[in-house]
Amino acid sequence: MTIDSLHSRFPAAADYLSQIFLIERDYDKVTNLRLSERLGVSKPAVTQSIKRLSKLELVEQNRYGIINLTEEGRKIAKEVMVRHYLLEHVLVEMLGYPWEKSDREAKRLQVIISDELKDHIHSKLGKPQTCPHGNPFPDTPVEDELIQAPRLINTLVGDKVTIVRITEEGEEIDGLLDFCFQHKLKPGVLLTVHARDNSGLIVSIGKAKQQFLIPTTYARHFCYAEQE
Repeated sequence: MTIDSLHSRFPAAADYLSQIFLIERDYDKVTNLRLSERLGVSKPAVTQSIKRLSKLELVEQNRYGIINLTEEGRKIAKEVMVRHYLLEHVLVEMLGYPWEKSDREAKRLQVIISDELKDHIHSKLGKPQTCPHGNPFPDTPVEDELIQAPRLINTLVGDKVTIVRITEEGEEIDGLLDFCFQHKLKPGVLLTVHARDNSGLIVSIGKAKQQFLIPTTYARHFCYAEQE
């Protein structure tokens, strides 16, 4: 089954399959509740959609409510994510489209581009291994390392770290990507943690003296590597 044919039969399928893949990649277990929270839809809507995807043999749900992708469902989910990440690169790096809007636009386009165009974009971009936000393409050498990278919320005062990833879950939080744009937070940026409390982390970038607060709700979705 192709993404195009699936989209014509069930327009929401690509979103569901890709989000199931992403939740599983970060948290192992996928439930109706977690999926409804990620997609911003009701639990009854998720229940009906999972039933449709089950009939299409793209997902399975066990007696405990855990949702798993079938082999075909996983193949489509990975393909959707590759398209999505490539489109983000085109929008951000080639067209200069605002970082905080690229995710939403990529979701609209990911189901309509052809495999030929996808392959052309992939080659033209030098076969990137991550999206502009640092999330790894499926099955790339950096995937496990980036998925397992610690979260910024776990740093200590005095730590110097490099941002490597802003999670897909974080991208869905209202205001987070706009906050990143305003403070120039992106993969590769060096941070020093100066203070922390329940409200978040006080940090500075590189050698800059100016400090600012990264709220706790945002800091949970930045992943880092220790500065060498």
